[in-house]
Amino acid sequence: MADPQATRPRLLTPTLFAVFGATSGGMVSFFLLLSVAPLYATATGGGESAAGAVTGALLLATVAAELVTPRLLVRFGARLVFAVGLVLLGAPAFALPVAADPAVVIAVSALRGIGFGFVVVLGSTLVAQLVPAERRGEGLGLLGLVMSVPGVLFLPFGVFLVDLIGYPVVFVAGAVASLLGLAAAPGLPGRVSPDAPRVGIRRGLRMPEMRRPAVVFAATAMAAGVVVTFIPLAVGGSGRLAALALLVQAVTLAATRWWAGWYGDRHGPARLMLPALLATAGGILLLVLVDQPVALLLAMALFGGGFGAIQNASLASMFRRVPPAGYAMVGAVWNLAYDAAMGLGAIVFGLLVVYTGYSWGFLLTGALMLLALAPAWWDRRAASRPPAADPS
Repeated sequence: MADPQATRPRLLTPTLFAVFGATSGGMVSFFLLLSVAPLYATATGGGESAAGAVTGALLLATVAAELVTPRLLVRFGARLVFAVGLVLLGAPAFALPVAADPAVVIAVSALRGIGFGFVVVLGSTLVAQLVPAERRGEGLGLLGLVMSVPGVLFLPFGVFLVDLIGYPVVFVAGAVASLLGLAAAPGLPGRVSPDAPRVGIRRGLRMPEMRRPAVVFAATAMAAGVVVTFIPLAVGGSGRLAALALLVQAVTLAATRWWAGWYGDRHGPARLMLPALLATAGGILLLVLVDQPVALLLAMALFGGGFGAIQNASLASMFRRVPPAGYAMVGAVWNLAYDAAMGLGAIVFGLLVVYTGYSWGFLLTGALMLLALAPAWWDRRAASRPPAADPS
């Protein structure tokens, strides 16, 4: 009997490695400063609302960039737009050590958000274009590792380094990391499918098969904005417990994001959405006991595992439902759901927690997430019908 692995098309190519290299530089920069910048805003005179505004500015600017990235991709090509994104994500961080003011932190975060928007949309779009359709889940799983492993290492490490060596060195390291990603830019494709008719974002948002997974994913991303912004503040005291909690979340996220890609290629990604949503909501609800170290770490493991699975499952489901001309639209819509929800989650939670305290804030967040069970259930039912043939 022939080995089925022998007939599988090749997954890894030099161009795909270039995409991974450029993406990894941007993600190291993003995660290294993601929890550090809100802490810096509070240390320079802001409160919890300033911390939420920093994450909100970063991610809402990301959303604005994601809206225009598909058009920029068609007009200027992936290589140039990706390079501009890496510069915007890195260079503004050099201003933070010399301007200790919450307003400056918010402004720098907004500039970095524009660059981040370019990087994340192009990363997923290029992977979807470059890998064979029957191995797309695996390709997206590898991209998930490229995007998640920096979170494993640098999201908690940034908080730890601030305690150890202070803010300025961390900010410079974050800037340099993104600029190093430019070394991979020459290997990126100049243009991807330039002659194909483009599927616009507005059309994508009108498609129920796009909206359902995007809404379910957004419910979990909202909670992720709360976690990365407020866990260091909610834990208080030494940054080491907060760093460990963020590490647990990042490790489980990376592992399940890769596993979900492997599983989705074989059994369909849509069936993972409902259990992943329940896991993420359960993790947030367990944060009611945020002052208990064991409960905190269990909550972060549960949340990270669910969030990693739903990242891959939602994105792979959406790519399955459009022709190749719609890949840039899918990348933009998915990242819009991700970053708009993360930003709004951080902003609203920062305003809410002033009145409720952290335990009640986490309880209300978890309860709100459970409202997404309805679209998750409907999407699972719709996905059980035979999919349309891939025109590619």
